[in-house]
Amino acid sequence: RDAGLPVQISVEGRPRELPGSLDVSVYRIVQEALTNVLRHAGPAEARVVLRFRSNDVEVSVTDDGRGARALDGPAGHGLAGMRERVVLLGGVFDARGPGGGGFEVRARFPL
Repeated sequence: RDAGLPVQISVEGRPRELPGSLDVSVYRIVQEALTNVLRHAGPAEARVVLRFRSNDVEVSVTDDGRGARALDGPAGHGLAGMRERVVLLGGVFDARGPGGGGFEVRARFPL
């Protein structure tokens, strides 16, 4: 928010303490995804959802910006780095524009 990006945050399910490496990975994915929104989405709002389920934890970051076709900022390794981080912990990663605008990053980690 301090960088000028309106962000809504919600937690679903019963929060629990996560192992250190998983906790850091969830944090870094949110951090990188929000950085990408600032770089690429133009004027946008973002939403972060953390879902605690019985066998996994999922984090999603969505925005209502210009979408995947508007990648006009400096090229980086953000999505590839997020994917690597998730796969190293046995998780599943997805990043896509739903079409027409906006973008979503989603990571699901087994518990």
